[in-house]
Amino acid sequence: MDPRMPDAQILALALQATVLAHGRLREAATAFASELANGRGCARVGVGFVRGHQVELVAVSHGSGENLHRQAFNALTAAMDEAVQQGASVHWPAEGAPAIRHAHRLLLGERGGAVATVPIVHLGRAVGAVTCEWTGAPPGLPALVSELENNVSLAGPVLHLMAQREQPWHRRLRQGAGHVPGADGGRRRTAWLLAGAAVALAGLLALPVEYRVGGHARVEGQQMRAIVTPADGYLQAVHVRPGDRVQAGQLLLEMSDQDLQLQKRKWSSELGQHESAYASALARADRAAMVIALARMEEARAHLGLVESELVRARITAPFAGIVVDGDLSQSLGAPLERGKPLLQLAPLDRYRVMLQVDERDIGRVRVGQRGQLSLSALPWDALPIRAVRITPLARPAEGRNVFEVETDITADAERIRPGLEGVGKLDTGRAALGWVWFHGVADWLRLALWSWAV
Repeated sequence: MDPRMPDAQILALALQATVLAHGRLREAATAFASELANGRGCARVGVGFVRGHQVELVAVSHGSGENLHRQAFNALTAAMDEAVQQGASVHWPAEGAPAIRHAHRLLLGERGGAVATVPIVHLGRAVGAVTCEWTGAPPGLPALVSELENNVSLAGPVLHLMAQREQPWHRRLRQGAGHVPGADGGRRRTAWLLAGAAVALAGLLALPVEYRVGGHARVEGQQMRAIVTPADGYLQAVHVRPGDRVQAGQLLLEMSDQDLQLQKRKWSSELGQHESAYASALARADRAAMVIALARMEEARAHLGLVESELVRARITAPFAGIVVDGDLSQSLGAPLERGKPLLQLAPLDRYRVMLQVDERDIGRVRVGQRGQLSLSALPWDALPIRAVRITPLARPAEGRNVFEVETDITADAERIRPGLEGVGKLDTGRAALGWVWFHGVADWLRLALWSWAV
């Protein structure tokens, strides 16, 4: 050793040599604490490292195999935590830069003296601490703390590497990704990250989930009734519009009946004439005239009955209780109407069906009786229950793809839905691995493409 070398440098080299002379953390940390206590005149020196969210004591100066997790060391580890959390050296009595020193005051208590804690820093992060205690306050405590920082900065990282090496494999797996030591730390960190990501991805892809198929859905009335024009004529009055609820027998539309009233009076008059002619022939006992008058009477009654039935049909009523879903004729009063022309469309209030469009690639997994859920654009947060009751056997094009329509019934409250609402419906087809759910479409397409390209 060079005699001209300052004592501080000699102590620093001695501390580093002491640490390197041991192969395990417990022995190296104990020897380091004892050498530091002798060199700085400390009554006790403790060394601890961060485990989880607090500091764990690993060695004390001149210690043996004593239990370092006893309650008597709680004040010492609290002082170490105080310095680690602040990321700076802390000493008491307080001098120098302001800092939180509550745990150091409690550690020192009423016995007097001094205490100082220096954090062990590795790659810019406080990973542990060294606490020194004196029975009497040493002169120039701030300067002494600066020298302690130099000593710990040389030997502390070596102790930290020993601590990392002796950790269990699962703890190294969690911590090693972001803090892998050594010259090849970048490569090892990348390897840890890739390995962890691969394990997490494999577990995620193997996770069983509920597989559902479906697509665009629309609500229809289970029974749709079209109201058509019963005869040629003109529209006289409209009493309902789309969205109105109607009762069975309620008047919906009225057609102009002036011509029918004229025909009714005409045939009523003729019927009266033929009845008079029949009575006159009966009084004369003219059998031939009686037969002719009777035949004409029957003809007049038939025409009169036909006109009266047409007058009844001119007042169009609802065949059942429901809701008007189509046909706004309020702006068509007086317009000519042709026999058989659709006027209104009614749907029942309490019976609906949902037509679900399922892609042809998924229709093979759909079965009658499968249950699912429907989310309507008008009720996006309510999942309405549905059940498949019929599968249409013929595909049709829709938005550039072939789809099959699956009829499903819905048991939701009729007050919440209306015919014509649209949304998205899905049927539960069983459980499958998440990876298969995500990628089976690509795999099926690739298999079909390879088969089509094969010679």
